[in-house]
Amino acid sequence: MTTKHGLPVAIIGGGPWGVALALAASRAGSDVTLCTRRDHPEGRRGVKVSPTLDAAEKARLIVLAVPSLVARSVLASVGDHLNGAHLLVHGIRGLDGDDLETMSDVAREETPVRRLGALGGPVQASDLIDGRPSAMVVGSRYPEVLAAVTTAFQSSWLRVYTTPDAEGLEWASALVGCLAIGVGFAQTANAGPGLLAALISRGVDEAARIVTAAGADEHTMYGLGGYGDLLASIAIADRPEVVLGRALAEGKDLRAALGEARLRVEAVALAPRLVAFAKDRKVKAPTFEAVRDVLEGGRPEDVLGRLFAMG
Repeated sequence: MTTKHGLPVAIIGGGPWGVALALAASRAGSDVTLCTRRDHPEGRRGVKVSPTLDAAEKARLIVLAVPSLVARSVLASVGDHLNGAHLLVHGIRGLDGDDLETMSDVAREETPVRRLGALGGPVQASDLIDGRPSAMVVGSRYPEVLAAVTTAFQSSWLRVYTTPDAEGLEWASALVGCLAIGVGFAQTANAGPGLLAALISRGVDEAARIVTAAGADEHTMYGLGGYGDLLASIAIADRPEVVLGRALAEGKDLRAALGEARLRVEAVALAPRLVAFAKDRKVKAPTFEAVRDVLEGGRPEDVLGRLFAMG
């Protein structure tokens, strides 16, 4: 039985990911408020719901769980309710704008909070909602952020791992989101185990080089928040990126494939920007180019041929 520690946590964003994080924190004994304008049943398994951001003022830990497209505007709004005493982490797989700013950078620009962090790892919304055992990674240079997230979320069925490399975790999470589309695509396009292994291992190596070019620690890409997260995608049939990749391999157009994925897939808008980033920094990234081609309607046989030819 979970002991109630009562850490006040505000989850910003009432989509499936925000609801999942709220339920996970509630099960771990936190005092959780879900800040959302969406209709949600009050008191859902111990989670309070607020249509305003006022609850953020009273929280110790703020967790941002909105799409990257609206993150800056949401942070600007919630920033009016926060001060330097708050701790803030996000669970967003995207990077902002053509400059590919991390969400921590955006939070630093739009709020007075300075003790920031990021969530990552193989955990999925469906795992948290259903209470299936899983693992999460939190990255922050601030020990108090790592401690607060661990207290807020860790339970007998959710293990929280920590890393001081928040920037590396943010980049790894974004890059893995792109590669997971390739995993789903390759699986459905009848790629054999050898080609799938090549896609994963080479993709991770490319991602590590991109992480390094971004100024973060490549080792984070090889850890649970990078390589481990991608490996899990092989077995997570309902992971949105994998579902999207499978649907594209079946010949569906992007709109229809996104409909099957149901949740927002940050990698759709991100993949071409990552390819441009890599090219600008002279980093070879053929796997990410192949994922971009998949999203632009590339034929399975052509894309798999390119993956086979990767040097």
